[in-house]
Amino acid sequence: MTSRRWFHPNISGIDAEQLLLTRGVHGSFLARPSKSNPGDFTLSVRRNEEVTHIKIQNSGDYYDLYGGEKFATLAELVQYYTEQQDLLRERNGNVIELKYPLNCQDPTSERWYHGHLSGREAEKLLTEKGKAGSFLVRESQSKPGDFVLSVLTNEEKHDNVDRKTKVTHVMIRYQQDGKYDVGGGERFDTLTDLVDHYKKNPMVEKSGIVVHLKQPFNATRINAANIENRVRELNKVADNSEKPKQGFWEEFEVLQQQECKLLYPRKEGQKQENKSKNRYKNILPFDTTRVEIQESDPEVPGSDYINANYIRQPFHDEGRSAEQGKVFIATQGCLQNTVVDFWKMVYQENTHVIVMTTKEMERGRNKCVRYWPDVHGTKEFGNVLVRNMEERPAQDYILRKLEVTRLDRKERARYISHYQYLSWPDHGVPNEPGGVLWFLEEVNRTQATIPQTGPIVVHCSAGIGRTGTIIVIDILIDIINRQGLDCDIDIPKTIQRVRQQRSGMVQTEAQYKFIYMAVQQYIDTFQKRLEEEQKSKSKESEYSNIKYPPMSNSRSKHSVASSRSSSVMTNDDSSSVYENINFKSPQTSFSSNTRR
Repeated sequence: MTSRRWFHPNISGIDAEQLLLTRGVHGSFLARPSKSNPGDFTLSVRRNEEVTHIKIQNSGDYYDLYGGEKFATLAELVQYYTEQQDLLRERNGNVIELKYPLNCQDPTSERWYHGHLSGREAEKLLTEKGKAGSFLVRESQSKPGDFVLSVLTNEEKHDNVDRKTKVTHVMIRYQQDGKYDVGGGERFDTLTDLVDHYKKNPMVEKSGIVVHLKQPFNATRINAANIENRVRELNKVADNSEKPKQGFWEEFEVLQQQECKLLYPRKEGQKQENKSKNRYKNILPFDTTRVEIQESDPEVPGSDYINANYIRQPFHDEGRSAEQGKVFIATQGCLQNTVVDFWKMVYQENTHVIVMTTKEMERGRNKCVRYWPDVHGTKEFGNVLVRNMEERPAQDYILRKLEVTRLDRKERARYISHYQYLSWPDHGVPNEPGGVLWFLEEVNRTQATIPQTGPIVVHCSAGIGRTGTIIVIDILIDIINRQGLDCDIDIPKTIQRVRQQRSGMVQTEAQYKFIYMAVQQYIDTFQKRLEEEQKSKSKESEYSNIKYPPMSNSRSKHSVASSRSSSVMTNDDSSSVYENINFKSPQTSFSSNTRR
């Protein structure tokens, strides 16, 4: 786990609860300084609609949870319990899951701020892609709450040897009064003020090397909740008449330049027997991720080939190995001679949802051969019989209900939802993302109702532009749904991961910008929905918070629940007490408190 952004240096227990309940999900967690025991910390974890607070002791020699394993740093302790998911348990045996760090809000929306980047990663980025004077700001790995300015500098020339570049790291301290400094000298209200000052007034290392801040090395990672600021920054730069080719164009161009690193073999698609099965001769599937038709004839060369790739979305949860997330199949629009193979693929993959993002004809050209019968009609495609049971037109799409039966096997019929999106112009993007977001919500709702279903098949004409855009938007929305609003997202990196599985996914700058707009609108809607839910819960609690006449020895429900603990400690930020919680192994306990 490289990020320390789960550390919130200036919040109370009440603040932590509010953050976790309004911006987190089950398993979201954060760490904060203890208010009652300076030097100690508290780990706050959301568990469904409750927040559990766990004390972390800083003995001066090590960190621990008042018992159990001991660690040299706070970060190592958090990483350990994030990786070992079954160790943290209540006395009743219930597991406390640390799944998603609820990140502290970025201190700036400046694009030179990279957040959770290690010194080694900063050096690699700057030396490989920067030039002398390139700089970035990142979190301090050793001191949560502080920052580091990393700059690519020129060493002085020695004995007629050309100057060499190296990366200089300057610690930026965040003071208790909210000011920033570099360990002396002037103090600044914001990181931006500090960086602007040292752009004009270069620092000098003890060795005499001058640290020039010339050009920012911009990050692409953003806190999801902060996307509006990033979009504003990208738009602002794009509107600058002096540098018209910046902002979205610049980010997309950097992404395009990385394409040369993704030249995986595409030998199957280049074989003579398969050339006629490709809609466009140079848009071919990578061999590493291609879908192979299992029902093939070994005597017929290329009978296992179809121009399609699996797009797998690994859950890159910090501190743990990647779990398998959603799986898509990205493919081209059918040709007359590939329709039978298409239905073989759909059947073998147990697909129940097909997403088509093109019309059959656009600008007088065929974009996809019709691979379904007319409504209420049936049609045979090899050994697959397809019946079009009904068609439901919606504002931007048509939903077809297809019944699929094998003619050569005694198997139950399968039912497939065929979503054809009609409002996506060829060589363009929709005017606004609301229609696409609603469309994806309907698609995912259907997919979620089918247990153990196979991948969603997505296609347009070539299977890379609109197809890639739809898949990337869906992946990013899924991350936000799983991890909450304060997760990190990286749109270029997500596209790059998808492109590692099928070449050329997301084709144009317009599609690239559309992804940002769609995610921004989704987050805005997500935020409003959370706020409404919290208002509703507040009203419910107002009605249920009825005061009865005092009775002798009476206690509130919360106090009674809290006092079940056999060992009691003072709560960090309230008058309630902590409940005992056990480790699975070793059998030691530490104190915590759960609040609703």
